[in-house]
Amino acid sequence: MEWRGRPVWILRRTPEMLERLPASEPLLSDPASAVSSQQPEYARNATRSIEPEVLVTVALCTHLGCIPTYYPEPGSVQPGWPGGFYCPCHGSKFDLAGRVYRGSPAPTNLVIPPHRYLSATTILIGDDGKG
Repeated sequence: MEWRGRPVWILRRTPEMLERLPASEPLLSDPASAVSSQQPEYARNATRSIEPEVLVTVALCTHLGCIPTYYPEPGSVQPGWPGGFYCPCHGSKFDLAGRVYRGSPAPTNLVIPPHRYLSATTILIGDDGKG
């Protein structure tokens, strides 16, 4: 789907995916999501989401706007890869919360758009009910 002409991913993370997130933190540029412009306040947490099992993110690399590829399986990009998003154009890597790995060309985490749940199965992107 799109929001403001940009592709958006909605990823349902398994319990195993969520368990792997803390192991990536020492390798990340901004593990605590301190760059506030990359996500709404309610997504400044370890999962960068409202509901831990659901990630909503703009699917554009923050380096040059390429679309990263989803590689959820550990070891699928390189040995030790815990799963996440890899931008083959310039080599940026993001974990399963869209947080950028140190040493990647991308300067910041993937953008989390404003959003809210209208029901258990419907998400409204672009409006979080906060104004």
